[in-house]
Amino acid sequence: MFNNIYRNKKVLVTGHTGFKGSWLITWLKYLGADIAGYSNGIPTSPSHFEELKIENSIRHFVGDIRSYESLYQVCKEFEPEFIFHLAAQPLVRESYYNPRETFEVNMTGTLNVLEVIRNMSTIVKVGVIITSDKCYDNVEWIYGYRENDRLGGEDPYSGSKGAAELIAKSYIHSFFREGFPNIVTTRAGNVIGGGDWAKDRIVPDIVRQWSDNKAVDIRSPNSTRPWQHVLEPLSGYLCLGAELYTADSEHRSQAYNFGPDAKINKTVGELIDELQKYWVSSPGWNNKQTDDQKRESVLLKLSCEKANIQLGWFPVLTFEETVQFTSSWYENFYSKTAATEQFTVKQIEAYCSKAQKLKIRWSL
Repeated sequence: MFNNIYRNKKVLVTGHTGFKGSWLITWLKYLGADIAGYSNGIPTSPSHFEELKIENSIRHFVGDIRSYESLYQVCKEFEPEFIFHLAAQPLVRESYYNPRETFEVNMTGTLNVLEVIRNMSTIVKVGVIITSDKCYDNVEWIYGYRENDRLGGEDPYSGSKGAAELIAKSYIHSFFREGFPNIVTTRAGNVIGGGDWAKDRIVPDIVRQWSDNKAVDIRSPNSTRPWQHVLEPLSGYLCLGAELYTADSEHRSQAYNFGPDAKINKTVGELIDELQKYWVSSPGWNNKQTDDQKRESVLLKLSCEKANIQLGWFPVLTFEETVQFTSSWYENFYSKTAATEQFTVKQIEAYCSKAQKLKIRWSL
């Protein structure tokens, strides 16, 4: 898959100890890549990264993404051909409590990655900068946002992601106009899946409460989100990375959305109802709508037609399969039926098998 591009290639993942990062390095390891990770410690407890027990099978670097010198020294030592930038402060509500840190991490971190790529342009060939669907100026219309829609964001997190996109655009047009390195930005959001333990995120909150046989309090049961399994956007990132491993790639210097089918826009309440189907004797949930001035968008939707047409990328899982994949991961985590790394790899294999049956381009 991915034209076997990643085998024996040096790939650096920033934020590799986080939820998405740990899934990405597991998939890259499965693809035969030589992996290094750069992250500011372990962000949660439990930790998917620690459960995977792969620290000793990759180059594991601890450092702050806000430190250019630290990041540069790691890249100078490792000499990656690919950089996937995921390191971020990823939570909307946290951004209200720590707005300065959110802007520093999400803006300065992106700036440092791009500056490293600029100064190592003879070595780094591909940079995939991951931001968020919340980088758009969300006016809560029913249409999916397209890559050329206005950037913005009313909360600090969304603003920081919009700013990161503008920084990337400036670098792309100023320094990466022809040949390698090839740089893109990608936008995805509301990712769920096993191994997510972040606070103030819907699935981890539910799992923590239900595992203690307690009902979960839900702030915004009517909010609508484009829920997708973590492997969906990761397949998009890997697909893009492979396509960019050609000096004159037509996909360079662009932005891409990765999200579920346009018809799959479920409310928080619908997500919980689906999760309950896989949880024996679910304690349920309580509607605890609040107005604490920490506003989060009610309706958010992406248009992924560009990725569909230009990359041949399409989502693989239905909404029901997304929830089933997620639920079965947590069920295995608590039952300890299989080792976490083994179960995680099996889910990647099952996902790839489904993609092959659907004849998705990257999987063939």
